[in-house]
Amino acid sequence: MGAVSGVWNDVPVHVDDQVGEGVSAELAAFLRNAADGRPVKIVPSVCGGCSGRLFFVLVDDVEGGAERVCAGCDGRAFIADSGEFWEDADLGEAGCPCGSEEFETAVAFSLASDGSVRWVTVGLRCQKDGAVGVYADWKIDYGPTDHLLTLV
Repeated sequence: MGAVSGVWNDVPVHVDDQVGEGVSAELAAFLRNAADGRPVKIVPSVCGGCSGRLFFVLVDDVEGGAERVCAGCDGRAFIADSGEFWEDADLGEAGCPCGSEEFETAVAFSLASDGSVRWVTVGLRCQKDGAVGVYADWKIDYGPTDHLLTLV
């Protein structure tokens, strides 16, 4: 693994980490901690239709995969390569223990030394109580992977 360059919100930060604008500090710190020291690129989910940032999320927490539904306009989008495996997915609706199902959504892409994506981690932050969690994650074992960074 690479060198650690500092601490951000009590979470070690890798020198190659990148956090996209608009990701809350709580969600970014949680996703960073979930990466086990690997460099990550954390990207916020933003609706392509209305620029909304709150979503209902369907997840396959067995095989990995997620689809987000915009709370503002009902626009749908798969996260990373989820659409390729969705027909066989074991779906569940993401929900917070408080009962809310509306989330800020961001994705941490764990990167290999050559910059390719090796792991996708979907993190959600509840809009009602602020609780954060990882709701789906999966390994990427093919290349090239640059296209995945835009499918958030």
